[in-house]
Amino acid sequence: MISVAEALARVTADLHPLPAEQVPVAQGCGRVLAADLAARLSQPPFQASAMDGYAVRTADVGALPATLTLIGEAAAGHPFARRVGAGEAVRIFTGAPVPDGADLVVIQENTSAEGARIIVCDRSAEDFVRPAGGDFRSGDVPLRAGKRLTPRDLLLAAQMNHAMLPVRRRPVVAILASGDELVAPGEVPGPGQIVSSIPAALAPLIRNAGGEPVALGIARDTMDSLAACLARAKDANILVTIGGASVGDHDLVHRALQAAGFDIGFQTVAMRPGKPLMYGRRGGCHVLGLPGNPVSAMLCCAIFLGPMIASLTGADSEANRPRKARLANPLEANGARQHYMRARFTHPGGDGLVVAPLPSQDSSLVSILAAADCLIVRPPHAPAATAGEFVDILPLDF
Repeated sequence: MISVAEALARVTADLHPLPAEQVPVAQGCGRVLAADLAARLSQPPFQASAMDGYAVRTADVGALPATLTLIGEAAAGHPFARRVGAGEAVRIFTGAPVPDGADLVVIQENTSAEGARIIVCDRSAEDFVRPAGGDFRSGDVPLRAGKRLTPRDLLLAAQMNHAMLPVRRRPVVAILASGDELVAPGEVPGPGQIVSSIPAALAPLIRNAGGEPVALGIARDTMDSLAACLARAKDANILVTIGGASVGDHDLVHRALQAAGFDIGFQTVAMRPGKPLMYGRRGGCHVLGLPGNPVSAMLCCAIFLGPMIASLTGADSEANRPRKARLANPLEANGARQHYMRARFTHPGGDGLVVAPLPSQDSSLVSILAAADCLIVRPPHAPAATAGEFVDILPLDF
């Protein structure tokens, strides 16, 4: 049985970013940039008005009231082509280019108009002129390789005039449940059967992490059924198996993987829940064998599968980087395995977050996992902790 840290190092050791591909900017959400993205123009590309009003010269409104002559209009997409001279004003609207010669926009509330005569009665301390390149300049690189793109990033990329984005290909993650006791959600379980709930949760978890989930269905407890399902995973970057990885007479996944050419690296990890975790590899396909217990399986995915996908996409990953929070309740000393306790944030303390473990840590209770919003990470052999002590936590994002 190996430690969590060693297991994590081994499952990510030989994973490297997949090749890049180009996608339309509108399809880039959740994808990982494969190269730095530089601005192709400056924003704004010209001096622009921040308000509706009149573009004037500061020298002409030093003494108020000031009377100016209206010589034209500037609107978004329709610049005023001439230069503003002494004693002149141009009617201007928000977003329009500020004409040459003008260096100030007087808002319309501070003026009155009498035909072509514009009387400036007051002026603000601001000039209401947005400088060219005030947001970013051509050649600036605000988006770096490894960035997982959000809608805000796509807004910026489009504003920088990128129609296509270089992103890492999504790793294909095949999901295979196994066991004669399993039925699909919605089916009526027979005697001794249970619902196969884990694949339904894994698919969005994989997608949110940047992968492309592929469901292989439920393999029955025969070598032939497992072999047929494993054959459909030949193009997967990661194969996730669920259940059947222990040492009982009906736990055939280990044997089936070996028969299919996978080298198994380890089968147990010093963690709870999630001890029966298996890892192996066949060429470019890596297999992560999850426990059949739903809570254990989901926590193993949070700890191991997320970083595996991040390694294949080249993402800057914050996964497995604990934060600190204060305990609302005391905790007993921990045993030999790293314990991931389901917990909830209670309220902000005077010096940070406060967390409380949920009343039961039984790994069979899916409802407890659903109620949790973070995990308290207790290292092996951690001593008892008192209320108010700092502990490591991992926020749950699935």
